[in-house]
Amino acid sequence: MNNNKSSLFVKDGVNYLVPFAAISALFFLWGIAHGMLDTLDKNFQMMLHLEKWESSFIQFSLYGAYFGMAIPAGMFIKKYGYKKGIIFGLSLFASGALIAAGTATFQSFILFLFCLLIIGAGLATLETAANPYTTKLGPPETAERRINFSQSFNGLAWVIGPLIALYIYGNQSHEEGKKMISIILPFAIIGLVVLAIAFIFTRIQLPEITEADELAAHGGHISATSDSSHITDVNDPAYISPKPLWKNSHFTLGFAAQACYVAAQTGVFSYLINFVTDHDMHPRFDVQYAPYFLSLGFLLFMIGRFSGSALMKYFKPYNMLALYALAICVLLPIVSLEFGWVSLISLYGVFFFMSIMFPTIFALAIKSLGKNTKEASSYLVMAVAGGAVFPPLMGAVADNFGMSTGFLVPIPLFVFILFYAVEGHKITA
Repeated sequence: MNNNKSSLFVKDGVNYLVPFAAISALFFLWGIAHGMLDTLDKNFQMMLHLEKWESSFIQFSLYGAYFGMAIPAGMFIKKYGYKKGIIFGLSLFASGALIAAGTATFQSFILFLFCLLIIGAGLATLETAANPYTTKLGPPETAERRINFSQSFNGLAWVIGPLIALYIYGNQSHEEGKKMISIILPFAIIGLVVLAIAFIFTRIQLPEITEADELAAHGGHISATSDSSHITDVNDPAYISPKPLWKNSHFTLGFAAQACYVAAQTGVFSYLINFVTDHDMHPRFDVQYAPYFLSLGFLLFMIGRFSGSALMKYFKPYNMLALYALAICVLLPIVSLEFGWVSLISLYGVFFFMSIMFPTIFALAIKSLGKNTKEASSYLVMAVAGGAVFPPLMGAVADNFGMSTGFLVPIPLFVFILFYAVEGHKITA
């Protein structure tokens, strides 16, 4: 049990609720993008006559941008601060969406993938700034709860994203060879909205969390210039590791666990629609209704994050992470056995239990890193590139052995996450 009753937003007498709310709005924003794009695999398979592994390059482009952009984004944020990093990320996001809308008439999948690279670069920058920032807007003891709560709005947006994509699926007004015109309106609206939000962020005040702040302990008992290395208890929330970043095993294993998680998550998200429509479990399970099935999965994902954040007030985050990873390892074989509705319900269970993994791994991995927090955050966002390489592999297995067999492929990744939750997250002196 975790009996910590510390406030979520009040630290050293300062209430960070308002900046936390502003940052949480960003989680909602990029959740819309991911929820919509994860729905498009099946649509592009039909629209452009692609194989499953070919359509998975939607994810390859989006998540691959994280690999190339995370470190530059971290350097930018370290030099200019969280606020300017957020504005820069929003600007890239808007640019990619508007270019996609403006070039859709060319009917080019390659050009669309290039736009996704720009969008992905913007999202990578936003995540590099926002994820660690939420952990700093309050006491360190409640960092995992805070990032899970903020990420819950990301889950809410994932419910809405597929419904936006429903416009693209359901638009039958364009003749063969001109179907990509249906992406113009949603991408144009998203681009303009993101630009407006970027402008708003130029006008609002956000507290900048400096390295001195990250070295400070509760109540300012350790000054910005003092050496915190005299705190030797690694279980003390004020402990700051004196070791170089990559010498911290809880971070290095966290980096690997995050790459495993995003890889597995992206595969599951991308192929739920294929699983439902390929198995013809009901005559109404047509691809036209596919976004509804994905939205239901994301609804469970969102419920998992909100409930998980609440439960972390009473249970240790790493214990919950272990339990949820174990549950997924049990459910995925059931999915692969083609038990009809039982397999589908099990797949929706996977959505629920994946919910807390990204924010919890993130918070555990950056714990006690002090001045290395921003750099560590860059690498953890880079780990999102796992979502670029895994869907083509899962798609290739599905093309050759069936979609059900494809859902066995993520199991080793969740086994590693289980190890991280049980052992790998522990901070060593």
